[in-house]
Amino acid sequence: MYNLNLAFEAELKRLVEEEIERLKDNLSNGLSVPDYETYKHQVGKIAGLTTTLELCEEARTNVSKSY
Repeated sequence: MYNLNLAFEAELKRLVEEEIERLKDNLSNGLSVPDYETYKHQVGKIAGLTTTLELCEEARTNVSKSY
């Protein structure tokens, strides 16, 4: 069960990091950001996903302290 949890965590982190990179690429090319509202939304998504990665790391630290 523990290996499955580790595999799930690793895959989830990989997917989140890929999505962050995709969103950054969209912002950097400028073509998919027609207005400021869209830009703010994309930046907000990146910030939210980055926070998710940070919370995932914090959760891992908390769990490893418990066991």
